[in-house]
Amino acid sequence: MKTTVYLDAAEYRRLKALAAADGRSAAELIRAAVSEYVSARSSRRLPASLGAARSGDGSLSERSEELLTELGRDA
Repeated sequence: MKTTVYLDAAEYRRLKALAAADGRSAAELIRAAVSEYVSARSSRRLPASLGAARSGDGSLSERSEELLTELGRDA
């Protein structure tokens, strides 16, 4: 996909200098920056409630398989 990005003269000079120093094109730097920005913004965030509860039972995680198995049995 092709798009147009408008930069002021100072930004363009800095971009070109950074690209030359890295041995890359300005377009490569822009694609990398956009990719990093999008990844940071679209990362799946965990719910704030995750891990918020405490059972008080220190062995709960060690017995999780047993407890889950019991959950499926008829009472």
